[in-house]
Formats: sequence, structure tokens, C-alpha cells
Amino acid sequence: MLRKEQNDLLTQTGPTTPMGAMFRSYWIPALLAEELPENDCPPVRVKLLSESLLAFRDTEGRYGLISEFCAHRGVSLWFGRNEENGIRCPYHGWKYDVTGQCVDVPSEPSENGFCSRIKLTGYPLVKQGGVLWTYMGPRDKQPPLPEFEFSLVPPEQTYTSKRLQECNWLQAMEGGIDSSHVSWLHRGNLNSDPLFKGAKGNQYNLNDTKPVFEVVPSDGGLLIGARRNAEDGKFYWRITPWVMPCFTMVPPRGDHPVHGHFWIPIDDESCWAWSFDYHPVRALSKTERDAMVAGKGIHVATIPGTYIPLANKSNNYLMDRDSQKAGHAYSGIDGIGMQDASLQESMGPICDRTRENLSSTDNGIVMARMRLMKAAKALAEKGEVPPGVDPAHHRVRSAAVILAPDQLFKDAARDALTVRPGKAQTSV
Repeated sequence: MLRKEQNDLLTQTGPTTPMGAMFRSYWIPALLAEELPENDCPPVRVKLLSESLLAFRDTEGRYGLISEFCAHRGVSLWFGRNEENGIRCPYHGWKYDVTGQCVDVPSEPSENGFCSRIKLTGYPLVKQGGVLWTYMGPRDKQPPLPEFEFSLVPPEQTYTSKRLQECNWLQAMEGGIDSSHVSWLHRGNLNSDPLFKGAKGNQYNLNDTKPVFEVVPSDGGLLIGARRNAEDGKFYWRITPWVMPCFTMVPPRGDHPVHGHFWIPIDDESCWAWSFDYHPVRALSKTERDAMVAGKGIHVATIPGTYIPLANKSNNYLMDRDSQKAGHAYSGIDGIGMQDASLQESMGPICDRTRENLSSTDNGIVMARMRLMKAAKALAEKGEVPPGVDPAHHRVRSAAVILAPDQLFKDAARDALTVRPGKAQTSV
């Protein structure tokens, strides 16, 4: 249980908030590269951390992320013409480059220097791994680009999607580090979903619904271990790395691709749920990639032309009570991604954590909250760089392992939890 002021601290990410300042210490996913497919293509509205922004790609292929609204009289530049290395407002012709600098005010003589004094807020936008990343913090504190493995392997080995989620980022992220719900919410999918089925570990998930959690700090966040019984007195461990503030990796199953998430605040009542799959040592098969595009695994089918889930709050997530009763989908919702999203959204736009009753399986969530609050306060009060900014903290993997009872997962699985180029994930 949290006090109201603690819940507010964790869930509010606007420009003037401590958590907002912390998010602005990181490179975060802003758009899929497919959203700006070619030079001078139409611009895209982007809302991140409660800021209304506009992304565009200029004539020379440079990416820009600037304030959405013209500095003249506040017209949305989404209506603008993307032409000749800039976005031009259709109202009076004011034009801006990818940095937000005004480069032309047709009504003013060029020699008076008026346009040089006009500059919109602008943030860097860099393509890496099919994702356009942005850094929204102070320029003098901009860190190196991220080094998450899914964004650095060859394109044929990775796939990334995003979807709108209608709730605060924190309750979505907390679902991502909660391994105990898998034995219940996803039990109907473990042996049927094409990106999950066939793994030996699935049976341990289904047979032992009382996991024991051990959580240890890591340089970038936490390592969250969920222990279940296996054969011969050994334990099946599923180990989830959480890298601050919002990156998680789901422990792998068999030779299926590894997957994970980012949850990026749009504002305090909605977020972008980013989902990725990749394999460290081989290309994704056509069957695997087709399944991801179709919304299998952790991905979600969306309304064509949008990133809004087909199953959503407005249609009760296409709830099927007959399927629920028959046990095909434990919650009656189809698909692992929407099973998570539907219940997280059901908590309300911002979950009231003053009313919750936590148990031992929530240890990872409790420790994540404490690390987030501590880091946000240290940044605000002392200017300390938060964990997870350093690219060295990104070189982590999730793992599934079988260990003897006297083995500590943090030691026995140390190599499995570190990126090892050219070596496959450690899985069961």
C-alpha cells in the first residue's frame, strides 16, 4: 500500500514533476520507423510525457520531433506542408526545420532577423532497430544511445509493435514484472499460442501456482526471480530483468524468440505499450513473424491504420463468456497482450494504491516502486543520474533455468542474464 503522495509521485510524468524529470533522463521509444516511411512524408502527432509534439522526416531524411503548435498563433503543424527541409504552417507560411528553428516568416523582411529569434521546443529523434528514439531532457546531459539487444540485432532477427493502453504507465509496467499471474490469466494460452507452445517450462507454470519470489538489485534496476517446483526436487526459475524506468524482458520459453516491453507515458492516464520479440542467433521464421503481426504472443491485433487494439474498452475487449467457461481463455479475453491490458485498464486510469493489499508475490513491485521513488528524489534534490541511463545497464537478458535447491539464481544464472553476442538465450 502506498500513501497518496507516493502514488502521485510515481504516476505523474508531466514536465514539472519529479518522475517526469526522471523519464527525461533516458532515451525512450517515440515512434515506429514505419510511421515516417520516406522523406517529406506526412507528419505525425506524438504525445509523450504530457507534451504535444510533431514528428516529421525532411527532404534529406533527417528526423525531427518538435512542439506541435506554430509559434505564431498556435495552429497545429500537423496541418502543415512537409517541403524543402521543413514543415510549413498552412495558416501564414511560417516554416520550421527538424530542430524547431523557424527558418522562414514570409511576411517579414529576411534582413530583420525576425525568424532567427523564433524557435519551437525540439528533441533529437534517432532511428535504431526499427524504432525512433527521443531524448527529452537537458541537452548537456544527453546520454549515449540505448543498447538494448533487440534493437541491435539484424532486422531479420527482430520485430517490434506498439499499441495504445488506456491507463497510467505504472500499472501496466507493474503487470510486466508480475510473474505470478501467468499461471492463472494466461493458462489457456501457454500450450496453444504459437509463440509460447511446446516449451517444457509451460508445464511448471501450470502445475505450480504458488511461485516463491526472490528479488535482487541490479545496476540498472532489479532482477526478479520466480521459483516453481520442477522434477527431482529441483526448481524452475523464471528471471525477469527490469531496467529503469520501464523496460522489462519476459523469460524465454524453449527456442521461441525472447520478448519484452516498454511502457511510455502519453499522459498520466494513458501510455504506449511497446512490445518486442527477437532471437539472439537466428532470423525469425515466417511463421513466427506472421504470428506477431497477427497479434499473437505478447503482441496485439490493432484497428487497421491505427495503433488502437481491435479488442478495447469500447467493445468490452470482445469478452467471450463461453470461452471463459470452457477454459480456453481464463478471463474470456483472447490473446496474452489483451488479457494483460484489459485487467490493467480495469483498475481505472490511475490505480488507487492506497487501497491495495499486497502479498509476498508482489515483492518485485514493491522494490521497483522504492527504486523509482528513491531515484526520482535523488535526481530532484542532488542531480544524481538515475539507474538505467548508462547503456551498460541495457545489456541484460531474461532467462529460464532449472537449478538445485542450494543454488542462488543471481549467481548460478549470472552468465544467462547478460547479453552474449552469438550465443542463444538460456531457456526451458
